[in-house]
Amino acid sequence: MNFHLTKDRETKAHEMIARYPKKRAAMLMVLWLVQEQEGWISEAAMGYVANLLEVTAADVYDVVSFYTMYNRKPIGKHHIQICNNCCCRLRGADWLVNYVKQKLGVNVGESTPDGKFHLSTVECLASCGTAPMMQINNDYYENLTAEKVDGILEKL
Repeated sequence: MNFHLTKDRETKAHEMIARYPKKRAAMLMVLWLVQEQEGWISEAAMGYVANLLEVTAADVYDVVSFYTMYNRKPIGKHHIQICNNCCCRLRGADWLVNYVKQKLGVNVGESTPDGKFHLSTVECLASCGTAPMMQINNDYYENLTAEKVDGILEKL
Protein backbone atom coordinates (compact mmCIF):
# COMPACT_ATOMS: atom_id res chain seq x y z
CA MET A 1 0.00 0.00 0.00
CA ASN A 2 1.40 3.37 -0.99
CA PHE A 3 0.92 6.46 1.09
CA HIS A 4 1.16 10.09 0.04
CA LEU A 5 0.37 13.37 1.71
CA THR A 6 -1.99 15.69 -0.09
CA LYS A 7 -0.24 18.33 -2.17
CA ASP A 8 -0.92 21.05 0.44
CA ARG A 9 0.33 18.91 3.32
CA GLU A 10 3.41 17.84 1.39
CA THR A 11 4.23 21.49 0.72
CA LYS A 12 3.76 22.21 4.43
CA ALA A 13 6.01 19.23 5.32
CA HIS A 14 8.81 20.56 3.10
CA GLU A 15 8.43 24.01 4.69
CA MET A 16 8.77 22.42 8.15
CA ILE A 17 11.78 20.38 7.12
CA ALA A 18 13.50 23.48 5.71
CA ARG A 19 13.42 25.14 9.15
CA TYR A 20 15.95 22.70 10.60
CA PRO A 21 19.58 21.85 9.84
CA LYS A 22 18.67 18.12 10.01
CA LYS A 23 15.50 16.76 8.41
CA ARG A 24 14.88 14.38 11.31
CA ALA A 25 14.11 17.35 13.59
CA ALA A 26 10.80 17.87 11.74
CA MET A 27 9.58 14.33 12.45
CA LEU A 28 6.96 15.15 15.09
CA MET A 29 5.40 17.85 12.95
CA VAL A 30 5.42 15.75 9.77
CA LEU A 31 3.82 12.85 11.64
CA TRP A 32 1.16 15.25 12.90
CA LEU A 33 0.39 16.23 9.29
CA VAL A 34 -0.04 12.54 8.45
CA GLN A 35 -2.37 12.01 11.37
CA GLU A 36 -4.40 15.12 10.54
CA GLN A 37 -4.93 13.72 7.06
CA GLU A 38 -5.58 10.06 7.88
CA GLY A 39 -6.66 10.03 11.52
CA TRP A 40 -3.88 7.55 12.29
CA ILE A 41 -0.37 6.60 11.17
CA SER A 42 -0.10 3.39 9.16
CA GLU A 43 3.07 1.42 8.41
CA ALA A 44 2.92 2.75 4.86
CA ALA A 45 2.77 6.32 6.22
CA MET A 46 5.73 5.61 8.51
CA GLY A 47 7.70 4.42 5.47
CA TYR A 48 6.75 7.58 3.60
CA VAL A 49 7.91 9.77 6.50
CA ALA A 50 11.14 7.77 6.78
CA ASN A 51 11.91 8.36 3.10
CA LEU A 52 10.97 12.02 3.33
CA LEU A 53 13.21 12.61 6.36
CA GLU A 54 15.99 10.25 5.24
CA VAL A 55 15.80 8.07 8.36
CA THR A 56 14.91 4.42 8.86
CA ALA A 57 11.36 3.17 9.23
CA ALA A 58 12.42 1.90 12.67
CA ASP A 59 13.34 5.48 13.67
CA VAL A 60 9.85 6.65 12.73
CA TYR A 61 8.17 3.68 14.45
CA ASP A 62 10.12 4.44 17.64
CA VAL A 63 8.67 7.96 17.69
CA VAL A 64 5.12 6.91 16.78
CA SER A 65 5.07 4.18 19.41
CA PHE A 66 6.54 6.42 22.13
CA TYR A 67 4.14 9.37 21.93
CA THR A 68 0.53 8.75 22.91
CA MET A 69 -0.63 11.58 20.65
CA TYR A 70 -0.07 9.36 17.61
CA ASN A 71 -2.61 6.69 16.73
CA ARG A 72 -1.27 3.45 15.29
CA LYS A 73 -4.69 2.20 14.28
CA PRO A 74 -7.88 3.84 13.04
CA ILE A 75 -9.93 5.39 15.81
CA GLY A 76 -13.35 6.98 16.17
CA LYS A 77 -14.14 10.45 14.86
CA HIS A 78 -14.17 11.91 18.40
CA HIS A 79 -11.11 10.81 20.36
CA ILE A 80 -11.91 11.04 24.06
CA GLN A 81 -8.78 11.09 26.20
CA ILE A 82 -9.14 11.02 29.96
CA CYS A 83 -6.20 11.92 32.15
CA ASN A 84 -5.23 9.01 34.37
CA ASN A 85 -2.44 10.70 36.32
CA CYS A 86 -2.33 10.72 40.12
CA CYS A 87 -3.64 14.28 40.49
CA CYS A 88 -6.62 13.64 38.23
CA ARG A 89 -7.32 10.30 39.88
CA LEU A 90 -7.40 12.00 43.27
CA ARG A 91 -9.99 14.40 41.85
CA GLY A 92 -12.21 11.74 40.25
CA ALA A 93 -10.68 10.49 37.02
CA ASP A 94 -11.56 6.88 37.92
CA TRP A 95 -15.21 7.85 38.16
CA LEU A 96 -14.99 9.67 34.84
CA VAL A 97 -13.40 6.75 33.00
CA ASN A 98 -16.04 4.37 34.29
CA TYR A 99 -18.86 6.78 33.50
CA VAL A 100 -17.76 7.35 29.89
CA LYS A 101 -17.17 3.61 29.40
CA GLN A 102 -20.74 2.94 30.54
CA LYS A 103 -22.22 5.78 28.45
CA LEU A 104 -20.49 4.65 25.26
CA GLY A 105 -20.56 0.90 25.88
CA VAL A 106 -16.84 0.53 25.16
CA ASN A 107 -13.68 -0.20 27.10
CA VAL A 108 -10.55 1.94 27.12
CA GLY A 109 -8.78 1.50 23.80
CA GLU A 110 -11.98 0.77 21.87
CA SER A 111 -14.17 2.67 19.43
CA THR A 112 -17.94 2.62 19.34
CA PRO A 113 -19.38 0.35 16.61
CA ASP A 114 -20.52 3.39 14.61
CA GLY A 115 -16.96 4.81 14.65
CA LYS A 116 -18.12 8.01 16.29
CA PHE A 117 -16.14 7.78 19.57
CA HIS A 118 -12.84 6.28 20.71
CA LEU A 119 -11.90 6.15 24.41
CA SER A 120 -8.34 6.38 25.72
CA THR A 121 -6.65 7.11 29.01
CA VAL A 122 -3.45 9.14 28.95
CA GLU A 123 -0.79 9.88 31.50
CA CYS A 124 -1.18 13.65 31.73
CA LEU A 125 -3.10 16.41 30.00
CA ALA A 126 -1.60 19.19 32.17
CA SER A 127 -4.87 20.34 33.69
CA CYS A 128 -4.47 19.08 37.26
CA GLY A 129 -6.29 22.00 38.87
CA THR A 130 -9.44 21.45 36.81
CA ALA A 131 -9.78 17.68 37.14
CA PRO A 132 -11.60 15.56 36.43
CA MET A 133 -11.15 16.48 32.81
CA MET A 134 -10.98 15.03 29.35
CA GLN A 135 -9.75 16.08 25.96
CA ILE A 136 -11.86 15.36 22.89
CA ASN A 137 -9.82 15.80 19.73
CA ASN A 138 -8.19 19.19 20.41
CA ASP A 139 -10.66 20.56 22.97
CA TYR A 140 -10.40 20.40 26.78
CA TYR A 141 -13.42 19.82 29.02
CA GLU A 142 -12.72 20.48 32.69
CA ASN A 143 -14.34 20.26 36.13
CA LEU A 144 -16.58 17.53 34.78
CA THR A 145 -19.76 16.19 36.32
CA ALA A 146 -22.10 13.53 34.97
CA GLU A 147 -24.39 16.26 33.67
CA LYS A 148 -21.55 18.05 31.86
CA VAL A 149 -20.34 14.80 30.28
CA ASP A 150 -23.88 13.96 29.12
CA GLY A 151 -24.22 17.41 27.50
CA ILE A 152 -20.84 17.17 25.77
CA LEU A 153 -21.53 13.72 24.36
CA GLU A 154 -25.01 14.71 23.20
CA LYS A 155 -23.63 17.70 21.27
CA LEU A 156 -21.14 15.45 19.49
